[in-house]
Amino acid sequence: MTGREDIRQDTGYEERLRAFTGRELRPLTPAQDPVNQPMIRHWTEAMGDTNPVYTDAGAARATGRGGVVAPASMIQAWTMRGYAATVSPPAGRDGFAELVDLLDEGGYTSVVATDSEFTFLRELEPGDHVAVRESVESISAEKRTGLGTGRFVTTLKTYTDQHGETVATQRWRTLRFRPAPAPAPVPEPVEEPSRPPALRPRPAINRDNAFFFEGAQEHRLLVQRCAACSALRHPPGPCCPECNSLEWDTVQASGRGHVYSYVVNHHPRHPAFDFPHLVAVVELAEGTRLITNLTGVAPDDVAIGMPVVLDWLDADPDLTLPVFRPAPTEAP
Repeated sequence: MTGREDIRQDTGYEERLRAFTGRELRPLTPAQDPVNQPMIRHWTEAMGDTNPVYTDAGAARATGRGGVVAPASMIQAWTMRGYAATVSPPAGRDGFAELVDLLDEGGYTSVVATDSEFTFLRELEPGDHVAVRESVESISAEKRTGLGTGRFVTTLKTYTDQHGETVATQRWRTLRFRPAPAPAPVPEPVEEPSRPPALRPRPAINRDNAFFFEGAQEHRLLVQRCAACSALRHPPGPCCPECNSLEWDTVQASGRGHVYSYVVNHHPRHPAFDFPHLVAVVELAEGTRLITNLTGVAPDDVAIGMPVVLDWLDADPDLTLPVFRPAPTEAP
């Protein structure tokens, strides 16, 4: 029996883990700044959220609100510790660091987030000053998962305002697991066999976006459309950001657009891609934008606003992706 197995089967170790249930991991910590309009504007622009109640006081008052409000999903942003505290964290160890050390002691050195559940009690307004504390809600018994054997750790974050009133809660669950042992090295053959070409990384396909990739297999660029208000949206999602309807269908894009933004990627390198690698945000004629690749053009020849047209990359039998190339120049 290995030392790790001794630890995991030791009742004292289990008791030390259980002792963390209900324990505060991080004390009440106020946000560095109060809720403010500039940050709300930056957030909504970055997220493409055009709901006027976040930026237009008149529109907000027309809905019965006293003025503009912050998007609910911004709640974490207000209490993030910022760049300076990330690169130079304060001295001392909190309960979170102690819990990580204890899990590491049991061999659960890898982590993956599994889900996050929010409850919002009221909307935040400019001037509100949010604080957050985090405690352990539960630590599961050892479970076998597809990633390995581990424990699900659920913490509860409680967000309060300047009056101490709870404005939101967040249950955050992670899987802390033992990484699979590295396979034994295989001796290199004297003559290296030919290897198949590297495959592009697979997209994360779910019920919300499967239609997009199924359409791509047929060389059809589909855009999600709200069945209630006809607003187009991309990336796909279950709910219309304009009217909150859950009903939707799709329309086929014309394939015309222009370069809204782009980067030339040099690193990190992946064997499935040619470098330098052009990654662009293309704004379609229909108004939605998507992240894609540019083909048939050198990096120095790309320009913001450049007209482009749809092309298709049949990367392999199981993956077809929309890409864009410069639009043909019309003769005068």
